[in-house]
Amino acid sequence: MPATATTSRSVLRQAISGQRRQVTLASVLAAGHQGGEALVPVIIGVVIDQAVDGGSVGTLVVWLAVLGVVFAGLSYSYRFAARAAEGASLRAAHDLRLAISRRVLHPGGGAENGKLAGELVNIGTSDAQRVGVVNAALPFGIAALAGVLVSAVALLRISLPLGLLVLLGTPPLLYLAHLIGKPLERRSEAEQERSAHASGIATDLVSGLRVLKGIGAEPAAVARYRDTSQNSLKATLRAARAKAWHDGAVLALTGIFIAIVALVGGNLASSGSISVGDLVAAVGLAQFLLTPFLIFSWVNGELAQGRASASRVAGLLTTPAAVEPGDGELPSPATGNVRLTGVSYGSLRGVDLDIPAGQLVGVVAADPAAATDLLDCLGRAGDPVEGEVHVDGVDLSTVDPDRVREVVLVAAHDADLFEGTLAENVGSAPDEALAASAADEVAAALPDGTATAVTERGRSLSGGQRQRVALARALAADAPVLVVHDPTTAVDTVTEAKIVTGLARLRQGRTTILVTTSPALLAVTDRVVVLDGGRVTGEGAHAELARDRADYRAAVLS
Repeated sequence: MPATATTSRSVLRQAISGQRRQVTLASVLAAGHQGGEALVPVIIGVVIDQAVDGGSVGTLVVWLAVLGVVFAGLSYSYRFAARAAEGASLRAAHDLRLAISRRVLHPGGGAENGKLAGELVNIGTSDAQRVGVVNAALPFGIAALAGVLVSAVALLRISLPLGLLVLLGTPPLLYLAHLIGKPLERRSEAEQERSAHASGIATDLVSGLRVLKGIGAEPAAVARYRDTSQNSLKATLRAARAKAWHDGAVLALTGIFIAIVALVGGNLASSGSISVGDLVAAVGLAQFLLTPFLIFSWVNGELAQGRASASRVAGLLTTPAAVEPGDGELPSPATGNVRLTGVSYGSLRGVDLDIPAGQLVGVVAADPAAATDLLDCLGRAGDPVEGEVHVDGVDLSTVDPDRVREVVLVAAHDADLFEGTLAENVGSAPDEALAASAADEVAAALPDGTATAVTERGRSLSGGQRQRVALARALAADAPVLVVHDPTTAVDTVTEAKIVTGLARLRQGRTTILVTTSPALLAVTDRVVVLDGGRVTGEGAHAELARDRADYRAAVLS
């Protein structure tokens, strides 16, 4: 059995077992409702035989009172069953969303590999909801089965052939419905995958809208999304056709089965084997059977879609972590000595680098991918394929990622801000951190200063303002080792000069690695390391490298 199938069933089992009490309550109440519905035609048949044919008004009143009680019970049992089932569905979906969020935000990472942000959102919303709906569908499936069993017992009382027809005919019908649901399950999974991909593309395009406009790439972006959207639409239409075929086929099977039950009952009545009241009850039960079989059809469709979504959820939850937790310990407090020995990771090839504690070092990477890979290794977003990264003599691959990031703070170039006020984004940043990053000027320019609300990802701020606020947040953390990637690409030269001076002053005596090609930043470093072709090809003072190396001048001064 494929591992994915096993884990998808596990997701479904956990969703149900997590709400076992609510699902059980809903099942009991819904079964009572369907059982009561099945008793209605039986009671009407008894009324005809005992009260109408017998002409007893008293008996008629008694049985009408019984019908009233049954209908009152039906009303309340359905209401509370629906409430319990919907509650179980919503809670299960909520629990799944929490589990998905924990996996995506896990320090070990890995869940985002190969997936766009919109795809992760789709799994955490639409797929989680579809899995949760299984808790709403299951009680009514059990209730429908209870209705069929009560109908079969009643028909056995009326006529053995009728009862056996229902009892023996229901299992094959349910199995056929299960087989009919297989194409719907496959199409539903494809639909969700295409929909998630389209959401991911849309999210990326919206987040990069300014860049797209800046380089005049709107037509290409529109064409790309149009193709993706059309593929998603085609998958949705295929799923819709599969669902229509599924519902129609199950309804046709159900109609044929009910017609056979009614036909057999009519023949028995015409031969005198059953009474008029029994015939009315049999016909009423045959008509009632349409409801549980329609419920079976709906439940089977929801289960098919739930299994498809559970497979996608399971695939995300079981994604291996990019880095594993370790039992190594970094010293506390850490001094911040950083050493890379023969590190190969991504585009890095045998990188050797020694940064004494307290030194301010610049790193110039001709290939942007090499810069990103270096940041991943230093922040333990990934472990080297070969070689080791040490901080204070401790191999980072042996240390829990959370602890690594307490000591080594990587401030990525594209770090996002959060929705909230400016003060909430920078945390307890002291005035020195705000001043060093020139974020104090940002606060001064806003209507409510640091109390000004910032929209999601800081989109209400300009690119330069976002960079300065993100840098202030990184400086405020006062980490033993700070790795900053291109913190001044969106600011003017005057502001950059202020940031350079403030950063060097504030981080004096603390290990700081500036991965950048900014001449202003590189000029204040103790030394500069040059990465070319994924290898260290030189190091020295910025002025010396700019004078002696043409490739360095091309990377930094062009």
